[in-house]
Amino acid sequence: MSTQRRRGLQGAGPAKRPTVDKYPARRFPIQHGIQKLEEELNAFNERIAELEDEGHRGHAMNVLKENAIDLARRIDELRSLLVEPAKRGRSP
Repeated sequence: MSTQRRRGLQGAGPAKRPTVDKYPARRFPIQHGIQKLEEELNAFNERIAELEDEGHRGHAMNVLKENAIDLARRIDELRSLLVEPAKRGRSP
């Protein structure tokens, strides 16, 4: 399974990431925050995949995975701020 995950991460690796900030923090603070958290999440996922490939198990792996899940949750929370709620009485 780790080899499948590893292949999936290669598509999101550093070669695909922009070298400059996609969203300037001053004009797009939420998008910029999401971008930074996604970069951290990608780093966690890459490290988890590396350790799994090396056969590591145990508490440290669980902590890394929990931190990755927490980052994903924070990204989702920020994304939800960007979604405009539907107005009452109107159908979506």
